[in-house]
Amino acid sequence: MSWPCATADADPRCSYLLVAVIPNARQTEAVGLHDGALRVRLRAPALEGRANDALIAWVAAGVGVPRRDVEIRQGQSSRRKRLRLQCPLAQLESWLNGLGIASS
Repeated sequence: MSWPCATADADPRCSYLLVAVIPNARQTEAVGLHDGALRVRLRAPALEGRANDALIAWVAAGVGVPRRDVEIRQGQSSRRKRLRLQCPLAQLESWLNGLGIASS
């Protein structure tokens, strides 16, 4: 399956994930795709970096990498973010396939 929100990095050991975040949700979950980004509802509020921390922790746990291997490259204070992961694109896509949402 091809995911428009996931792209490869020049380094084959890394990949990028584009996310659209909705803070202050009842629970943290992926709810689909929105404009080429993975739409994620986060339980954490968008205060003092708590939503960013929650997003990094959720993605890292899901993909199976340490938190230090996930960083926000763009959109630190925006709802739309670009994450760089220290994992191959195939590993990221495998996690996305297991989320139970449809790719485009």
